[in-house]
Amino acid sequence: MQVDWNRFKEVIAGANNIILTSHIRPDCDALGSCLGMAGLLEALGKQVRIVCGQAVPHNLAFIDPDNRIKCINKDVVAADLADADLHMILDTSAWIQLGDMAEFVKSSKIKTIIFDHHVGEDDIDAELFKNTTAEAVGRMVVEAAGHLGVTMTPAIATPLFAALATDTGWFRFGSVKSHTFEAAAQLLVAGAKPAEIYGNLYERETVGRVRLRGTVLARIQTELDGRLAHTFIMPDDYKKTGAQPTDTEDLINLALEIEGTVFAVILVGQPDGGYKMSFRSRCESPANEVAAEFGGGGHKAAAGAFIDSSDFEEVLNRVLTHVRKVLSAEFAQTTAAAKG
Repeated sequence: MQVDWNRFKEVIAGANNIILTSHIRPDCDALGSCLGMAGLLEALGKQVRIVCGQAVPHNLAFIDPDNRIKCINKDVVAADLADADLHMILDTSAWIQLGDMAEFVKSSKIKTIIFDHHVGEDDIDAELFKNTTAEAVGRMVVEAAGHLGVTMTPAIATPLFAALATDTGWFRFGSVKSHTFEAAAQLLVAGAKPAEIYGNLYERETVGRVRLRGTVLARIQTELDGRLAHTFIMPDDYKKTGAQPTDTEDLINLALEIEGTVFAVILVGQPDGGYKMSFRSRCESPANEVAAEFGGGGHKAAAGAFIDSSDFEEVLNRVLTHVRKVLSAEFAQTTAAAKG
């Protein structure tokens, strides 16, 4: 699916007061894309507000130095948004990922559009502007700048570079193509500073996050001749290590650093219950198809899901049983083809 840019321009031209929203448990692509899109729309003279279902995580606060991203029912309430004439949802198509903003979207009469790169779709009554081949929504926003005729500024380029860089694993994932670097080059020309962004992301570790990383590393187990690596975080690990729930971001990638690992799983216990799962694949078994088994979604290389259960052993067994089945089937097929 590709974006109909002419239609997108029509929709934007017909709106004056726009609300931007992204998913809960936000990452840099969610936050950076909202901030970048806000900059583009404001350059066109639009009034823009960014309102999400959760506040910006402490470790990503650098991306929003002006505190533009507000939290529904904390910083604003639904009545404050009644004058809007367009609602744009970025980086998700799923009700469950909107958090408390879902109720606003369901009850609102204003036009809603989705600007996303994920394959899966939910039943949100919205016009879709999707590019399911895009490596990051941040790159789609860079494209939008060209189609809307907006010159990017450092304030627009900085969060978009963070979005593009993080959703591509700092340009090392298989989703990276030549146009990825072309977009990155545009952002550098516009004023993004990669060294500064990288420093803010990865060189401001707290003692708690470092300790949590150690816990995750100590629990890593491998199976299937090392092709599968998995680990977990328990709900009380945050208190034990002094870490925050947001400190779990990207910890799954530690498992992929093991030679021979082609699929990684991490179960992350949530303080308010349930287990969030993240999957990473660098084999033929798509992470998003595995996540879909548990009601989640994402991309071939990276995906996630959530199980609302307090029974860790049951969740772990359920998830690993399915992953083992998928990987074993792939290995059997590959072996048969090689002998063939």
